[in-house]
Amino acid sequence: MTLEALKNANRVIGIKQVAKAVKRGNAQAVFIAEDAEARVTDPLMALCEEQQVPVDKAATMQELGTACGIEVGAAAAAVIGQ
Repeated sequence: MTLEALKNANRVIGIKQVAKAVKRGNAQAVFIAEDAEARVTDPLMALCEEQQVPVDKAATMQELGTACGIEVGAAAAAVIGQ
């Protein structure tokens, strides 16, 4: 899945909201910004691996935020099921 898919998809933004979606089994794909702090993103990556949710990387938090249609950076976002 690409960042373009985030623009029109049902999504959640932010580490806490993405983690909740993964735990509930609602996340179809997770995007994590490469420039986000590892101490924040590593637990989410481990959770995604545990739940077998595919993880894609975005180059920067700003790029991920823009792809989500928000004016600030985002460390993580997820495409969620209907």
